[in-house]
Amino acid sequence: MNLNNKNILIIGGSSGIGLALAELLSPTNKIYIASRTSENIAGLDVIHIPFDATTETLDNSLLPEKLDGFVYCPGSINLRPFKGLSTEAFEKDFQINVTGAINSLKSVLGQLSASGNASVVFFSTVAVQTGMPFHSSVAASKGAIEGLTRSLAAEFAPKIRVNAIAPSIVNTPLASKFLNNDTKIEKANDRHPLGRIGNAKEIAQTTSFLLGEESSWMTGRVLQLDGGIGNLKT
Repeated sequence: MNLNNKNILIIGGSSGIGLALAELLSPTNKIYIASRTSENIAGLDVIHIPFDATTETLDNSLLPEKLDGFVYCPGSINLRPFKGLSTEAFEKDFQINVTGAINSLKSVLGQLSASGNASVVFFSTVAVQTGMPFHSSVAASKGAIEGLTRSLAAEFAPKIRVNAIAPSIVNTPLASKFLNNDTKIEKANDRHPLGRIGNAKEIAQTTSFLLGEESSWMTGRVLQLDGGIGNLKT
């Protein structure tokens, strides 16, 4: 990992993938976490900013003049039949997954531009490129994230790179209701060609790659990190 002495802002970095990323990067970088809670990061060398991406505007005066990385982690997994999803449910998922990301990024765009070589990482889902039942709401909002990723990558080049990761189900608190017993975990494992679901550390490592110099010639990409479920049939 070639990522040292960088200023990285993680929106929603107090649990799941964001927390794993903070644990990975904080020993050698200056990590700022903007999240609603801070209990899980009490032992980490990070700076916490109380923030709810769905209702608040991020105060960029609490951040350094230059940011080298921005990662937006908040998301939703609202899996229900289309006929059982209200319009309000779609709007809520869009607020969490898209509007929150847009507003947060707008707040710090000047600081990212000041870096001259900054990297933005969003999260999509395998269900955007691979149609899956009961995923209409999350796939709709994450599909918007993929479009946003490509559009901003074109607009911000060459000073800011923008990429996204599209995972399958990952063992995090967000997915806990789908993995809360051995039977559910076994079934989830069996759906993936590689025989298991993902973990937060794996996604964090790929995020670190996208933030670092190793990916300096990559922008506008959506990386599928999904145990093979997105494009393999076994």
